[in-house]
Amino acid sequence: MRPSRSRIGVVVLFGAMTLTLTALVFPAVLGLDKADGNQSRVVASTKFGPLTEADRDFVVKVRAAGLWEYPLGEIVMKRGTTKAMKTAGEHLVVGHAGLDAMCREISPELGITLPNRASPQQEGFMATVDAKSGTEFDSAAVNIMRVTHGQIFPAIAKIRASTKNTLVRQLADLANDTVLDHITVLERTGLVEYDDVTFKQTGPPKLPRDRVTPPPPQPGERVLVLKPRPDLNVNTAAPAPSPSAATP
Repeated sequence: MRPSRSRIGVVVLFGAMTLTLTALVFPAVLGLDKADGNQSRVVASTKFGPLTEADRDFVVKVRAAGLWEYPLGEIVMKRGTTKAMKTAGEHLVVGHAGLDAMCREISPELGITLPNRASPQQEGFMATVDAKSGTEFDSAAVNIMRVTHGQIFPAIAKIRASTKNTLVRQLADLANDTVLDHITVLERTGLVEYDDVTFKQTGPPKLPRDRVTPPPPQPGERVLVLKPRPDLNVNTAAPAPSPSAATP
């Protein structure tokens, strides 16, 4: 049996990459170049419980993930060629809007500085998808997002099981539900290439700076409003936080 043209396209896309996402995902894909050495070291004592390096990095990484997955969701909503693709894009936008709002709400309470720009690796993933069109766009978007979400899932569970900080625990709960929902809607597109979910990549092309989508709206800016859908089983987007909760 000869492989389909779409299958060949996915294999070529992933085969052209040389560094596994496993090595990238939980620092680089989420916005950090390397993980700190002693993740269990307590870096702050808060009224919500001790904050470890792992806790702090988790909050930063959740925010960083939204800096490319939120705008990618917007692109998928516009350019996806099927209803299932557009639904997946909507889930990405709504899910990361909620996570981003929580990150910006809890970060001042925990003394955490959040990133406001996607990393070069994240911009590269965006550029890889943006360069495609039609069904190739659908396939690239779904498989890149399915890989990254699949890699992040166990890391969320580890934080949820180990943290002693109430706010970090609440964020982990929301992140777990959101990522599981995203994995589910991505798989419903029928485009996930399960043999390639540990795909490789070598410095993907960078998106020109004038085309980089900004992070989710800050307080006072226009906020994307999505109507509730009966099939949307993830928490709806949280309202924009008060100015005091925003990160400069």
